[in-house]
Amino acid sequence: MTEATCKREIELEIPADNVQKATEKAARDIARVARVPGFRPGKAPVALVRRRFADDIQGEVLQSLVPEYLGKALDEKKLVPVTRPEVDKVEFKDGEPLKFRAVFEVLPEFELGDYKNLAVEVDEIEIGDGRVDKAIEEMRERSAVYVAIEGRAAQKDDSVSVKLIGTPTGGGDPVQAENILVHLGAEETLASFTDNLTGTNVGETKNFQVVYPEDYPDPKLAGKTYDYTVDVLGIKEKKLPELTDEFAKEAAGENSGIATLDELRKKLRENMEAAKEQQQKSQAQERILDELVKKHNFPVPEALVESQMDTRLDRAVRSLAAQGVDPRAVNVDWVSLRRRQHDRAVADVKAELLLDRVASAENIEATDEDVDKEIEGMAERSGEAATSLRARLTKQNALDRIKSKLRSDKTLDLLYRTARIEKTAKGEK
Repeated sequence: MTEATCKREIELEIPADNVQKATEKAARDIARVARVPGFRPGKAPVALVRRRFADDIQGEVLQSLVPEYLGKALDEKKLVPVTRPEVDKVEFKDGEPLKFRAVFEVLPEFELGDYKNLAVEVDEIEIGDGRVDKAIEEMRERSAVYVAIEGRAAQKDDSVSVKLIGTPTGGGDPVQAENILVHLGAEETLASFTDNLTGTNVGETKNFQVVYPEDYPDPKLAGKTYDYTVDVLGIKEKKLPELTDEFAKEAAGENSGIATLDELRKKLRENMEAAKEQQQKSQAQERILDELVKKHNFPVPEALVESQMDTRLDRAVRSLAAQGVDPRAVNVDWVSLRRRQHDRAVADVKAELLLDRVASAENIEATDEDVDKEIEGMAERSGEAATSLRARLTKQNALDRIKSKLRSDKTLDLLYRTARIEKTAKGEK
């Protein structure tokens, strides 16, 4: 055990008399329902039951005594585990005390330093033509269509419609698809497909081999080699809409009141200006937390870090899914990606622990009215009735999480109001 980590361990001993009583009770309980050949249910001698069901009896004793004595020891030592204690080094012998060790993690103890008047710099956000042009290009991408191409071979960025069958070398079930799109040169497309299908024409058949990486998301394909026969059924090219007044009207929506491209540019600029203050506030709050973490050096429970790493990885997966990309189909080393989240996850956990301590120091709490207002906002955004949303969140035991987040948000607002924030010029991208 070391104070440099949040891991703790305690060794306990349960008196032999208490173990004996618990053993006798467990034996009697099992004897009442045990089925032993030659005896009616519940009529077998307890001594026979103890021999025949020794392991079951021992398991019952451990389940009844270990949590009880461990709980008392934690209360006496004023330790609150953040992980379920792992019990090992169990010594269980007839007529002797029951000994065991419990290993667990606790929240760190640390001195809360100065958290007000933190000095941070944020980027001055300039809303220039470049940002507006970028927003319009993103709107064009969302409105893109794919049109069939005739008279030329497939090239990079084309989407090729193919029929394929792949046979694994060494035997196994084949991979078949009647009509799928392969985006040449895309990140999610294996290089073998891009290299072999670039330059093909409609009606052509290609035979080539694909070696799947060991970390490929589909376990049926990972680390295997397949021989493919691919028929090119069609070639499609992405076409972006022209920058016209008609495009502006359609992109903005029927009820927007926008009729020209100039009006769309003006509206986008106004929206960006309105969002600028919130963007700068979010950036400032992020950097305030970074500064707060830098000022405090303490260990954090590794279990909380692991949980935060899972959360960050889940966000990445959800982000891909939101973009219409199947996370299982992209060539991403998810294990390495998760591992690279460790340092950031440690900072996230530290930030939450610091916010909790500041909230306690400042007597900041989220009220029931705060929770009601948050649920109403969530319901309005989702189109769900507030009463049904509350019922669902209650069933999911999510109200405490919402309350905790609101408390952290209030605390972060305090840090923002008391911080010294300097805006620095930054060139437009």
